Amino acid sequence: MPGSSRSTYKVAVEQIPPEPPVSPTPRPNWWKRNWKWFVPLGCFSIALLFVVFVGSVVVIVFSAVKSTDVYKDALTRAKSHPAVIEALGSPVTEGFLVSGNTNVNGASGEANLAIPVSGPKGKGTIYVAAKKSLGRWEYSGLVLEIANTHKRIDLLGSSAGAHSQ
Repeated sequence: MPGSSRSTYKVAVEQIPPEPPVSPTPRPNWWKRNWKWFVPLGCFSIALLFVVFVGSVVVIVFSAVKSTDVYKDALTRAKSHPAVIEALGSPVTEGFLVSGNTNVNGASGEANLAIPVSGPKGKGTIYVAAKKSLGRWEYSGLVLEIANTHKRIDLLGSSAGAHSQ
């Protein structure tokens, strides 16, 4: 092939660097993923712990009052008193929310209590006022007040009769 020259064409190809592999967005930390359930649960847990703490204190205080000799004696007298059994029925059971205070320091002390009681026929409150001297409780008042009639039964007297005040 005369006169023909073979020429070589060189084509320049642009070299495009390969794209780096697409990596997923970095995973958010634990707090960012979980705060929506952790915050309410944390607040609820703190509130629950507070309620449990207060409840424990209340139970301990009421248990301490109920374990005193004056409380046990007042309840025993009320449960065995014929006028109380006639007014409230049998069995007479004590309530949970005892109010008042006791202060005992060794062989001396004082107690002022209001003990809720109930029976099949009704409810009432035992009121106790006592002082402890030389290791012995002396009652200045021990009465049961019937809730619906407000009659009072003297638990210190040997008579079974009730009297109003």
